[in-house]
Amino acid sequence: MAREHGGGSPKPHHYIEAKRKRLTYIFMIKCTNNASPEVSKLGTNSPSTGIANLDFESHHQLAMNDTDDAAVKEFPPCDMSLSEYTPCQDPRRGRKFDRYMLKYRERHCPSKDELIQCLIPPPPKYKTPFKWPQSRDYAWYDNIPHKELSIEKAIQNWIQVEGDRFRFPGGGTMFPRGADAYIDDINNLIPLTTGKIRTAIDTGCGVASWGAYLLKRDIISMSFAPRDTHEAQVQFALERGVPAMIGIMASQRLPYPARAFDMAHCSRCLIPWNKYDGLYLMEVDRVLRPGGYWILSGPPIRWKKYWRGWERTQEDLKQEQDSIESVAKKLCWNKVIEQGDLSIWQKPINHIECIKSKKTYPTPHICKSDNTDAAWYKDMESCIAPLPEVSSSDEVAGGALEKWPERAHALPPRISSNTVPGISAEKYREDNDLWKDRVAYYKKIVPPLPQGRYRNVMDMNAYLGGFAAAMIKYPVWVMNVVPANSNTDTLGVVYERGFIGVYHDWCEAFSSYPRTYDLIHAAGVFSIYQDRCDITYILLEMDRLLRPEGTVIFRDTVEVLVKIQAITKRMKWKSHIADHESGPFNPEKILVAVKTYWTGGDTQQNS
Repeated sequence: MAREHGGGSPKPHHYIEAKRKRLTYIFMIKCTNNASPEVSKLGTNSPSTGIANLDFESHHQLAMNDTDDAAVKEFPPCDMSLSEYTPCQDPRRGRKFDRYMLKYRERHCPSKDELIQCLIPPPPKYKTPFKWPQSRDYAWYDNIPHKELSIEKAIQNWIQVEGDRFRFPGGGTMFPRGADAYIDDINNLIPLTTGKIRTAIDTGCGVASWGAYLLKRDIISMSFAPRDTHEAQVQFALERGVPAMIGIMASQRLPYPARAFDMAHCSRCLIPWNKYDGLYLMEVDRVLRPGGYWILSGPPIRWKKYWRGWERTQEDLKQEQDSIESVAKKLCWNKVIEQGDLSIWQKPINHIECIKSKKTYPTPHICKSDNTDAAWYKDMESCIAPLPEVSSSDEVAGGALEKWPERAHALPPRISSNTVPGISAEKYREDNDLWKDRVAYYKKIVPPLPQGRYRNVMDMNAYLGGFAAAMIKYPVWVMNVVPANSNTDTLGVVYERGFIGVYHDWCEAFSSYPRTYDLIHAAGVFSIYQDRCDITYILLEMDRLLRPEGTVIFRDTVEVLVKIQAITKRMKWKSHIADHESGPFNPEKILVAVKTYWTGGDTQQNS
């Protein structure tokens, strides 16, 4: 797919680090001591933190792209019709694309001349969402004013309207007793509470009740569903404080690395697993870890009981299940059990026996491509993603993982096996220590951080996942984003640590609804992208994703931060620049910005 505003690979970390070091001498001159008149003029102490808020604007004037008076005006609110705008999943744009394999529901981003320069308005009566864990069960009606799901899914108990709020009973099409009881049923068949299973993926997630109730078992699920199957289902999931994103299994790979998830799940997710020679099961196989489980409930499982209610013939459903069983066998999966409404398969821990079985089942063949992680705008392949080679049949391909929570800080196999260029065990440990210190410092400059104010957190440039690891002690989850086309692909490491994340190019919009993140962390992002696309649009996208009164932490050189600050002022954000945690001599600084509360007006709503 052609993209209008790409422009080369992001610069490697060592390039950015060298650029920062070149500025050190300047700062040693300008910040020699806090008592100097110059620095006293720049810094004022925040009453709540005692940390100096710095203003470098008078010393670091940057040439802006726009020089006329319009450049300093605030961005106007968009029309209320765009209140739930998802730029790359706009149904109107999608209708122009091929319906074959649901390609029209995939990402189709606006061209450069279609980009908008206005602020997505919250609904007129928008309220701060409930705090976790109350948010799992409740959301304000005014924040997502859609009753369609409460009517359409009334029998399944997905969602109910109670006065001025929604309640989420935890129901689902295939779990009428609730997600909690359904997960207990799964736990009776495979071990969910031993720490062995940590990362999961839920295809066609609905309002993500499965993922919501897995969290108390220390399992984090990447839940996804298409933009327009049911109204705002992913938006509801995120409003609840549950990880989710817009996505679909169509013609392109899911934007996750190979061997990412310990468990995959489909509960009546309406994905045609038996079509296209089992292509979608091959994609599940790619993202599933060796020894990982695939769980299926709903059609065609237990078709002898449900076929009348599903309004399909017994012959049709039997043929579908037989086809799924056949593909699973050719993928070398082992069927663990079929009990009640659940069927569970397990992927082998390596491909030694699978390679031998290809004499019996020659198709699908094992892919010849050596980059199974490549997943950004890449078509699915009708072949089995190869696993790393092993020396014995009882060895886990790619390396065994520690149980959770030890997994979060243990050395990931991709690093211990030297498969991530430039990342050694020592560098990994140093990165962990670095982020531990940084998050401790964030507590001082962002006082709400330890108070449960934030739930949905995004790290726009996650690298090795050190920020997410340092945030474990807080009641948050982190969407770890690794920029697509990075010189070093580290997303596989993030997953091996027991966290979730996604590939993304920040020259495009993210696959989420507006107002779905409380805190966004952006370390070095704009040094990477400032030469690739207009950073104004990246900041407008951050504004779209951020909830009213949400916070952004930027880390970058002062030159970049001053430019960012000038743009965020036009977005109604309040901000201040603070010193690096190591002190004033470090050329990297921190910009803390807060999105102010405002909503779409009633007049605009009715126009």
